[in-house]
Amino acid sequence: MLVPAEACPRLSTLVVAVVTDRAEAIDVLAEFREQLYRCMTRRADALFELTEALLCTEGPVKTLVGLSLAPEYRRGHGALYDALNAGRLDVESLRRRLSETPLPRAADGRLVLAVDVSPWLRPDGDCSPQRSFCHTYGRGKDEHRMIPGWPYSIIAALETGRTSWTALLDAVRLPPAADVTTITCTQIRQLVDRLTDAGQWKPGDRDILIVLDAGYEAPRIAWLLRDLPVEILAGCARIGCSAVPRRQGSTTLKAAGLPSTAVSSSSATPPPGTPSRRSRTPTPGSTARSGRRHGTGCTRD
Repeated sequence: MLVPAEACPRLSTLVVAVVTDRAEAIDVLAEFREQLYRCMTRRADALFELTEALLCTEGPVKTLVGLSLAPEYRRGHGALYDALNAGRLDVESLRRRLSETPLPRAADGRLVLAVDVSPWLRPDGDCSPQRSFCHTYGRGKDEHRMIPGWPYSIIAALETGRTSWTALLDAVRLPPAADVTTITCTQIRQLVDRLTDAGQWKPGDRDILIVLDAGYEAPRIAWLLRDLPVEILAGCARIGCSAVPRRQGSTTLKAAGLPSTAVSSSSATPPPGTPSRRSRTPTPGSTARSGRRHGTGCTRD
């Protein structure tokens, strides 16, 4: 039996932020919970209650066994490990369900998707397969360190205004020595197809804005996605970038005197003689704090 939708405050707050009417938001959340439960094809009850406990527990989750003490998890800690080891989740079905939910949008109504790499650090997981050295910073004064872990390429929908809520739509684990650009383009293409099938974008709507962190190969990504209804906005390390209306026949824009790049996928061309190079894993968002560095695709005066 599923726990009532109102019992999960974090999910309820996120849905209410997208759907202004609270009663409608509760209905949307309850329907999504039913769909999420159907995506769990094995050990569904234990997996679902584990998800509830993860979302409803206050503060950071430091141990798995601690989740078994949450009121939302009504089984023993043995069932928790059994759910993780033997449970199954239909990932593709879950991705489609996420694309069909109400998504946050910018003030002008367009979809804004942010793409970045976030590591799941596993320094003590010597037996974890396909660990990479993930670039991290903030763990010491003016230091950045390479720590073993799993880097994930994540896409989330953003909204206008000061808010920390985002709608996570897709996550892909990057294997060692992965070509980040190729994986990112494949990830964006599949997500745009799902959003189109779900009616989130229709012909005549404004192009979807794809926001990239510093370190991505923006010109190459724009060229590879030139057939999609998207615009690429690439950021620079330590320098803010703004999205402004595109001028006719222009692919490089500047806002408020700050260097930025907004490349339309429908009009971008690859730099002449530029070879396709492989990116280290992970490169996006991995710039050290010290020194002045510029992200891929930024123009300089």
